[in-house]
Amino acid sequence: MANKKPDDLSLELQRYLRKHPKTEHMELLIADLAGVLRGKRIRRNEFSKTMSDGFTLPGGAVLLDTLGDVIDGLPWGDSDGDPDTQAELVPGSLKPIPWAKKPMAQAMFHFLSRDDQPFFADPRHVLQRAAAPLEAMGLKIIMATELEFYLLHGHTEQPTAGVSLVPGIGRPQPGPQVYNPDDLWDIDNFLNDLHKACETQGLPAGTTTSEFAPGQFEINLHHVDDPVLACDQGVLLKRAIKAIARQHGYVACFMAKPFEDEPGSGLHVHMSLIDEDGNNYFSHGKENMASPPFSARLRHAVGGLAKTMAESTAIFAPNANSYRRLRPEMFAPVEPNWGWNHRNVALRIPIADAKNLRFEHRTSGADANPYLVTAAILAGVHYGLKNKCDPGKMVEEGEVITLKRRIPNRWDTAIDEFCDSKILPTYLGKKYCRFYALNRRCESSRFHNAISNVDFDWYLRAV
Repeated sequence: MANKKPDDLSLELQRYLRKHPKTEHMELLIADLAGVLRGKRIRRNEFSKTMSDGFTLPGGAVLLDTLGDVIDGLPWGDSDGDPDTQAELVPGSLKPIPWAKKPMAQAMFHFLSRDDQPFFADPRHVLQRAAAPLEAMGLKIIMATELEFYLLHGHTEQPTAGVSLVPGIGRPQPGPQVYNPDDLWDIDNFLNDLHKACETQGLPAGTTTSEFAPGQFEINLHHVDDPVLACDQGVLLKRAIKAIARQHGYVACFMAKPFEDEPGSGLHVHMSLIDEDGNNYFSHGKENMASPPFSARLRHAVGGLAKTMAESTAIFAPNANSYRRLRPEMFAPVEPNWGWNHRNVALRIPIADAKNLRFEHRTSGADANPYLVTAAILAGVHYGLKNKCDPGKMVEEGEVITLKRRIPNRWDTAIDEFCDSKILPTYLGKKYCRFYALNRRCESSRFHNAISNVDFDWYLRAV
């Protein structure tokens, strides 16, 4: 452990218990490869020792598949005795759980190897590794995430969206009704409780919109200057949304594509870079570069993102359902294109002044792990800046897109592209990339070997 960190954590615990003296339990949380929160719960008599000395948990906890199962042939869980790994809490992450029935705390943790170095498979450390080259250039990463999700009716046999009803008639409101404020009024109690929970946990939740499908919503987080913190906030916001939704009789669904004929849900990342003088790095070079054609730096960063998008798709679309979203008629990006003020591209440049010039990365589904998504984005940005990558012709505002080159739209194809990557392993680590591919390949095999109702619907009578 780093010097003074145990003391800092102990002081943090003392301050917390003075404010929340009745706290009897604490949940310790970490996001695994699939972005699922794993961990354990400890009792009050264990708080102090955990803060000062850390604790152990099998390192394989961050290498499980989406169902929480070990991967065949993968070390750290399958056949090596599932060894324990040292863990320590993340300073500043100790927060109350406002939806708990009794006073309870939560804290994030990360894994360390035996020599107190970052554990190669911890997604937080993968992100820190990917951010290091840009930080070495003296650049600060400013980012925020936007999460789309569906609210589904709870206690139903088949998942159905929480569609608003036509007043006085009681039938479901037809049409997407995008940006309809009445849809937000219909879930006002849920939103009020959610924002109270976010304030309690220090999650900077901002704008909420009704999205382009019945029962679909988006909540934005404010920009912060720490990519790991931004991703911590992303996974904890998802957890809070799920918990508060349950209290209101809903199920919050973050699947990339829960309904065949409705738009999927994305994880959009807004990002800019700030230099050592506090200036927007993308705006440097010419006046009014917050408008097309933009600075060379922004173009090169976008060029690197386009260059690495195919090999990163297995991260942006990490499971079988992810690829049901990647359909061009459903407002989902399907090729590595870019444009200004255009929501049908993968890499959008929003309207902004020179101080706030940024890109919006729109490829990832809401089911993706934000730490790994951000790591892949940072890899593309640095590679593009370093190699002065040309992003190609920009899609103009209002232009109708003609598809030219697609990103992988099938799971195994995306994994193949990931395995053939020459760029990502440099940033994420060769060992981690190998383990990630083994994990996703194993889950893909398990999924495609399962017999679904569609098999019977299509083939039982016909063949």
